[in-house]
Amino acid sequence: MIVPISLLAELLQALPQLRAQIYFKSSMTALSHAMEDLVLAGSDDEPLVIASFQRERFYRQEAHRYRRIASRSSQVYVLAAPETDFKNASECHETVAFAPEDGLSKEWHLVVLGEHYSTCLICQEKIVPIDNQDDRGQLLMDQARRFEGIWTFDREVSSKAAALLLDRIVKYRPELAEKIDRARTTYKLKTPKKTRKSATAKAAKPDKSTAKSSKIPNPKLSDAFTERLVTYLQAGQHKLLKAYAAIAAQERKERLVNLITTAMRQSLNPQEIVEVAVQELGTALSASRCLIYRCKTADVAVKIDREFLAPGASSMLDQTWLLQENQIWIDAVARQERVYIQDTAQHPLIVNTKFLEKTVKNWQIVSWLMVPVLYQGRVLGMVEMHQCRSVLPWEEDEIALVEAIATQLGAALIQAETYAHLEELNQQLEALDRTRSNLIAITGHELRTPLSTIQVCLESLNSEPDMPAQLRQIMLETALGDADRMRKLVQDFLTLSHLESGRVQWNVESLTLQECVDLALSSVRSRTVDRQLPEIIAEVSAELPLVQADGEWLVEVLSKLLDNACKFTTPQGSVTIRAKCNGSRMVEVLVADTGRGIEANSLKVVFDRFYQEEGALRRSAGGTGLGLAICKQIVAGWGGKIWVDSAGKDRGSEFHFTIPTV
Repeated sequence: MIVPISLLAELLQALPQLRAQIYFKSSMTALSHAMEDLVLAGSDDEPLVIASFQRERFYRQEAHRYRRIASRSSQVYVLAAPETDFKNASECHETVAFAPEDGLSKEWHLVVLGEHYSTCLICQEKIVPIDNQDDRGQLLMDQARRFEGIWTFDREVSSKAAALLLDRIVKYRPELAEKIDRARTTYKLKTPKKTRKSATAKAAKPDKSTAKSSKIPNPKLSDAFTERLVTYLQAGQHKLLKAYAAIAAQERKERLVNLITTAMRQSLNPQEIVEVAVQELGTALSASRCLIYRCKTADVAVKIDREFLAPGASSMLDQTWLLQENQIWIDAVARQERVYIQDTAQHPLIVNTKFLEKTVKNWQIVSWLMVPVLYQGRVLGMVEMHQCRSVLPWEEDEIALVEAIATQLGAALIQAETYAHLEELNQQLEALDRTRSNLIAITGHELRTPLSTIQVCLESLNSEPDMPAQLRQIMLETALGDADRMRKLVQDFLTLSHLESGRVQWNVESLTLQECVDLALSSVRSRTVDRQLPEIIAEVSAELPLVQADGEWLVEVLSKLLDNACKFTTPQGSVTIRAKCNGSRMVEVLVADTGRGIEANSLKVVFDRFYQEEGALRRSAGGTGLGLAICKQIVAGWGGKIWVDSAGKDRGSEFHFTIPTV
């Protein structure tokens, strides 16, 4: 049999003048022990004792006391929800087992009726959520257990509570009806209407305690000392609970801060640090949604890429979060402190701002907390906490925890940025060192060799005035050729330096690609009249759309790529130049050859400065290794891309680059 009705509710309904109070678990234990001691130390004969425990394990802690109480009275009843061997039985006292689903499983009762005293404790447990789940969580949960109910010495209240409990016992154990009727008569308890007649008939045979219990009055035993003792115990328990909560909050704060610090030490990747922070913070504060994103004061919008999401809340990942239209974000950034809106439905700023009102409605934000991530007055990002259900507001210590994490996060992000900048600087220094070494090697060879040749030619012309005219002409042409080679080297250095500095003034105009290709081919042929070129095939359609680029620099790119292709292709080979639209408002140009080709491991470095396929000092073809680096800078200048493909050595190569169309 299961009785779902609360006994406390029945008692308050029967005696409406009563007012329930809140008791902590330790207070309840102390009161119960005092009431039990009153029975054990009292002189009354045959007191009525009814105790109801929520679970069998709670009764087992008190079983020895109730065996002693049973030795003083035959009217002792113990109720509990069985877990192991607790059952209906009539041994030293009456035991009554009820189902765990019964309403009694949430209540704690103790009623004592004697000749000279009466007292009762009728309480129902109030379930209060406990946030702390650490190693001491069980202790904290036990200390925080609260009960709502009545504790009194008033005989009228005690008698009514005893009558209600006896009615319950008869329902669970009907075979005890006769014994319970004797108890009602003995302790002058009201009998239910349906059993009153039989109880009156059997009252003629009272048990041995009947005469005594009817003669002696019951004085009111509640005194100021007892009341003050209970009040003091309640206040102490309340302070203890607050202390536990404060310790738990501080411990949670330190744990989260340590977690962020550990993540910072283990990884200097800002994304990893933010991911740890958003997940741990959202979990710790039981938020519906937690967002942490990087932003600056002047940012207009930001894309959400990190999020903690509780079940039932809609995800904001990959959403564009407008910042300059969000007055809450603006206030948090301007004041550089938190902004907390406990109830968005009542806040005047949200109610009177269409954008915020729509945002709150779309994302079901009930409570909204924003804490800026700062470092030395500089805004690095924002921590946002959303509650999407009607829940208890965040406490001050919880908001302080978010602020502490935001502070730690600011330091972590600055450290990660500093490390990234340091890594970038190191890479630049390494690149500069390689450039310096290559520059020394290249210039040492490219400048020394032609200078030596020029010097020899000039010395010969100066020391031998009678030199034959034909030999004199050869000497002059050799000196002039090497001087031109030096001029080109210096010019390439200056060109690359100019491009890399970003000081180039681009004269962008609408051009026909075919015209630029013709100019580049003429330039290549005019520079190589002294050697045979491979076959050059131009397949550039006049139907291609106009391109948008600086014509002079476009011809420079085409010339260098064609010159490179001819340089590394034998006269028996071929060089092809083609162009096509690639479907993204770009024209893709291809310069392919059947020459030497490029090894797979060199494809990524051919555009580096001073790259020479066969080494800096052993080359079969002239050049500085700056041509492709110059091409890369020029193409990047108009927003295009350049790359190379090759099947391998002696299998030719294909250089591609793109130009935007008009």
